[in-house]
Amino acid sequence: MKKYCFGVDVGGTTIKMGLFDVQGNVLDKWEIVTRTENNGENVLPDIAKAAEDKMAEKNIAKEEVAGVGVGVPGPVDSKGIVHRCVNLGWDVFNVNEKLGALLDMPVMAGNDANVAALGEMWKGGGQGYNSLVVVTLGTGVGGGIIVEGKMLTGATGAGGEIGHIHVEDDEQQACGCGNRGCLEQYASATGIVNLANKRLAGSTDETVLKEGQCSAKDVWDAVKAGDAVAIEIAEQFGAYLGKGLAAVAGVVNPEAFVIGGGVSKAGEVLLSYIEKNYKPLVFHGSRDVKFTLATLGNDAGIYGAAKLVLG
Repeated sequence: MKKYCFGVDVGGTTIKMGLFDVQGNVLDKWEIVTRTENNGENVLPDIAKAAEDKMAEKNIAKEEVAGVGVGVPGPVDSKGIVHRCVNLGWDVFNVNEKLGALLDMPVMAGNDANVAALGEMWKGGGQGYNSLVVVTLGTGVGGGIIVEGKMLTGATGAGGEIGHIHVEDDEQQACGCGNRGCLEQYASATGIVNLANKRLAGSTDETVLKEGQCSAKDVWDAVKAGDAVAIEIAEQFGAYLGKGLAAVAGVVNPEAFVIGGGVSKAGEVLLSYIEKNYKPLVFHGSRDVKFTLATLGNDAGIYGAAKLVLG
């Protein structure tokens, strides 16, 4: 009788782990350090040991565990093959098989953003929707696409990389991916700061924002306070993200966009700037999409990973 499963979210610094029952209730959650030395050779053995230690602590037999779901920061295809994780030092190998052999139980791996999207659909801001796009606005812009309850991974696991949709032809700075004019350069926390610094450079307009000294949070706090310059920056942000999401909607026609990541802590005001710039650009069949905020925060990955293995 299967009663439990593990959800694992592998990050570059820490690995978040959760023990769940098969109904999706989290029973325990904890973190271990991500040891990336020697091309990340310790990552999977460390996960296996942490899971086995938790089973021993809780007196759980292996036969009671449905398996382990894992979200990893890189492209993962539908067979569990990871196609390089730069910040872990991993090359190409099958996570399902490798971790499955260490634990002697089923393992299902997916890209971390896609897995987080699955979590939001299952237990978060995307509940009630079967086809949705989760957009994570953090240091970068991540995306996870769920179509009819299934993750859209693509041929090499690079589906949902919406942060690298090209939205600006005149950009001179390179994105972290090496291209220029990616959505990530304008809609991430870093991108918002860049937009702010460009707007503030040499400006004498009255604003609480100071060039080179403001964060994305400062910008949104100023927007809420009615700061005219901050509102201009928010409009610019919304124009880029609205354009990018209209392009995504034209391809996948989701029921909802779920906005998460650190920038989403700005709340409902953020959604209004995205939505009003999205609607004039999108094909009419996707115009009535719902915009909502993610609710699981940093736990989205472990929930989604658990769902991955529970099916």
